[in-house]
Formats: sequence, structure tokens, C-alpha cells
Amino acid sequence: MDILRHVFQVIIAVGLLNVWLLRLGKKTPYRGGGAQSMREEFEVYGLPAFMMYLIGALKVIIALSMIAGIWLQPLVGPSAALLILLMLGAFSMHIKVKDPLAKATPSLLMLAMAIAVILLA
Repeated sequence: MDILRHVFQVIIAVGLLNVWLLRLGKKTPYRGGGAQSMREEFEVYGLPAFMMYLIGALKVIIALSMIAGIWLQPLVGPSAALLILLMLGAFSMHIKVKDPLAKATPSLLMLAMAIAVILLA
């Protein structure tokens, strides 16, 4: 079970780092509303600009904690719990702006993997 948990941790980490470090200013099919970048997406959701930086920092910290958690397991539970809260928030924002379910798929997959990480601990 440790291997499966570690696989989920790495997938979560790579996914978060990809979104927040590599694709931050780029268009993706999963952006809320008609947003072309992360900044626009937060505007679509009606969130202040500082929230993008706060949530981005938290998600990068979660990603690094998931990787470090392979060796330092006490980091994993709190990181996964915080990710669950953030993904519930992300999903609720997609609902708020009436996005199709397909746009919320990444948040639901991250949510499912974060729950699995906790259950496999």
C-alpha cells in the first residue's frame, strides 16, 4: 500500500507543480468560465488577486510536502487534508460559475487522490 500512496503523492505533486509553475499564465481546457490564465480564472470566480498567490503558495508547499513525505511521512496527512479543502473549494468555484463537469475533473481527481493518500496512510 505504501507504493500506491507514494504513486498518488508523486502524481499530486507533479500535477500541482505543473499547474502553478509551468501553466500559470497559459490557457487550458480546465480554466473556469472563459479564463485564459490563472489570474483571469480567479477573476471569473470573483476572488481577490491575493487569493491566487495564497492558494498558489499553499499548493506548491503541498506538492513539495508530498514529495518530501515519501521519506518524512508525518508531512503527508496534513498536506493531503489541506489539499482536500482546497479541491473542495476549487470544485465549488466551478459550480459557482456553472462550468461543465469536464472543467472540474482535475479538481475531483486531485480530491480523490488526496483522500486515497489519507486512507492509505
